[in-house]
Amino acid sequence: MMWVTTDTIAGYKVQQTLGPVRGSSVRAKWIGADIIAGLRNIFGGEITEYSKLLEETREQAISRMLADAEKMKANAIISVRFMTSQVGQQAAEILVYGTGVVMVKG
Repeated sequence: MMWVTTDTIAGYKVQQTLGPVRGSSVRAKWIGADIIAGLRNIFGGEITEYSKLLEETREQAISRMLADAEKMKANAIISVRFMTSQVGQQAAEILVYGTGVVMVKG
């Protein structure tokens, strides 16, 4: 399935707009990552433990959005956007959403 952050896909046109699709994932931080992050805050550098956590969370949210679009028989998602929010002190949510459409060549 194609998904883009733009309103159009080159070489295709929207035949039917099916509606909003979304996926989200909430992940909690691991205490060990907090300890390592604290050390990295002192000495500098990327906090790879958090980067990996957010990457996995984002991929799961995208997968859920794609499943939502498949349920409504969309073959593409346009205008995809990402949002993040903190859920409590130890967890973060990534929400991804867009518009499920049926695209045709042309």
